[in-house]
Order: sequence, then C-alpha cells, then structure tokens
Amino acid sequence: MPWQQAGNSSYYTSEPQPQWQSDANAGAPSMSAPGLGSPGCSSWHVPPPDTSSGTHGQPMPGLGKGKGTFTYEELALATGDFSAANLLGQGGFGHVHKGVLPCGRAVAVKQLKSGSGQGEREFRAEVDIIGRVHHRHLVSLVGHCVAGDRRMLVYEFVPNKTLEFHLHGKGLPAMAWATRLRIALGAAKGLAYLHEDCHPRIIHRDIKSANILLDDNFEAMVADFGLAKLTSGDSDSETHVSTRVMGTFGYLAPEYASSGKLTEKSDVFSYGVTLLELVTGRRPVDARRPLLEEDDGLVDWARPAMARALASGDYGGVSDPRLEGGYEPAEMARVVACAAACVRQSAKKRPKMGQVVRALEGDMSLEDLNEGVRPGRSGVFDAAAESSGYRKEAPAATGS
Repeated sequence: MPWQQAGNSSYYTSEPQPQWQSDANAGAPSMSAPGLGSPGCSSWHVPPPDTSSGTHGQPMPGLGKGKGTFTYEELALATGDFSAANLLGQGGFGHVHKGVLPCGRAVAVKQLKSGSGQGEREFRAEVDIIGRVHHRHLVSLVGHCVAGDRRMLVYEFVPNKTLEFHLHGKGLPAMAWATRLRIALGAAKGLAYLHEDCHPRIIHRDIKSANILLDDNFEAMVADFGLAKLTSGDSDSETHVSTRVMGTFGYLAPEYASSGKLTEKSDVFSYGVTLLELVTGRRPVDARRPLLEEDDGLVDWARPAMARALASGDYGGVSDPRLEGGYEPAEMARVVACAAACVRQSAKKRPKMGQVVRALEGDMSLEDLNEGVRPGRSGVFDAAAESSGYRKEAPAATGS
C-alpha cells in the first residue's frame, strides 16, 4: 500500500491509489438478516441532492443519535457485516465498503481506523464541513456513525471510480477529450462553490485526481473533505498558517508546502496540477519517466512546455499522445491557459476558481486570467517564463 508518512504530512506516492468508490467485486449485501431494527431510508432525514449550485445546507447536528446518523448495527446490515465481498478500498484512513440501504439506495461506508488522533480530526471535519454543502459536483454525506471508538462516514455511492483510475489505470482506453473537458469543468464548478458561494468559505486542501469521483456519465464529483478547513473571513488575502502541512505530494502549492501558508489559492494550484494530468495524461510525480528525471515533477516540466504551446498554437508537445490530436485547438488552448495560470509560483497571481470556470466555458477571454500580473507581461505565460527563461511573447489565446 503506497501510503507514507513524512513528518506531520500524510500523502500518497505516485503509485496507484485505492479506488474506494468502485463497485468492482462488491456485490450487494443480503438484506434478509432479521432482528436489526429498521434502518430504512425513511428513518432519518437526508436532504435531496442538489442539481445546481444552490445554497449551502445547515451544519449536521451534533455527533449523537439524530438526523443523519446511523447505528453500527444498521451499517453492518447494509454492508453484509463489512464483508470482504463489499470492500471497495483501503488506505491509511481505514476501509471503505459498499452498502445498500433497505430502500435500495447504494452507499459507501468509510470506517476510520480507531485510536488515531488524525482520524478523529478528519471525521469531525467531514461531518461538519461536507454536511454544510449540497452541489451536483460535490459528493454528498448521507450520514455518520459514532459507536464507542468506531467512527464511520456514509456517502452517496459514486459508481465509476476516480479520475486517477481512468487516466492512469493499466489497460484502459484513452479518455476522450470531450470527457476530460467535462470533468475539468465539473471539478472547477464544485471547487468554485466551496470557495465563493459557501459561508464560511471552505478550503479543500487535498484536490487531486484520486479525489475526483466520476458517475456513469463521467460527471465529476469532488470528494474527501477530511483535510478541509473553514475560513472565517471574506478577504482573498486572508492567510492561515498551519504547523501541520497536510495534502498529497505533487499537488501541494509551493507556499503551503514550504511555510504552511494556506489560502483558497492553494486549492487553485492543486486543481491546476489536476488539469495538467488531464491534458498530458501524466502523473504529478512519476520517477519512471526519463523526461522528468532532472525536474521535480510534472509542473516543472509543463511550465515551459505550456509557454511554447500557447505561443505557437501547437499543443502536440503537451497533449496526451493517446489523444492522437483528437481535440479542438480552441478548447485545448483554454485548458492549457487555465492550467498555466493555476500553477503560477505566486499565489496572488493565480486566478479565482470562478474565473477558471468562465474561462473553461469560453465565457471569458483568457486575457482576463492576467488579473494581478504586472503590465507588459502575459499572465498566461508568466509562471512558465519564470521557471524556464522562455520570454517570447505572443497574442493571448482566446476562448472562442
């Protein structure tokens, strides 16, 4: 299992990560066991899933028996007593099993490892934070369970695994460009909702391809709020300093990794790395690729490559070879420009997620991503030029 600890930071290596939202090899548990109460869907209140951004919901009630809570027996029944046949995945957090409620609703039950202080913090963070939000591009928390030292989280079941699986899984066909663009836009909308529409605003802190789940239509749903943080202020410049840097190696914003300075722009950087995965088909850190041997990772390689591509209009050097050129150049320009802007070295020069959404939809000129960049320099090329010495200027790509 590629789970590692680095000081106070927890992260996954570049090996494949557990796919805990897949129903592969997870049959539906038998619901015929008698004598275990009535855990039917009508026995608690679950807000209906939103199909748009909507308004965020109220915080979930306290960690006791009440609305949104389950007993251990109810979840044992739903998962076939947490049988191996229903195991979806496991990792440093514990185990995840597929379950089926008496009403027929499929759920994913995450059982956190007991006796872990970090596990307790992540459990409380998820109950508090994900219980507030309802958006079509965010995974919904159905409920939770506190039973002695056991802590369990119950999510809606998302059947089509993760973006990481579909991009990097062995033996899978190449993901079509239109699908990649749909996923990029959906994840951006979910993140923009957390940053700009929730009060208090929410910083996810662990945006990565493994935390973007996919439904059967390949619509993206952002998951795993165990590291998320609420921000009390409304200022974009508000900075939180954390003594415990949490997240995933290869996705961490440089200012957060080096000094613990955390803002919404830390999420923007991580999202930019995910965009690079969608464009290039490469992992953020992959020592097996000779091309990256002298670099620290995908971002360092991609910055100069994106600068050249945006200047010339030729995206063959950055696009996933498996696409075989099967993309609209204007769409690729928008995604590459957004990725370049999101992974700028300077947090202040990165765009807001709402701007990224508009740019990806083609509703905003890519020149507007230059906001906050000094006159005479293209914001699209800025970060790439800084790291590569590439200085050639060209007209900014447009979204149309």
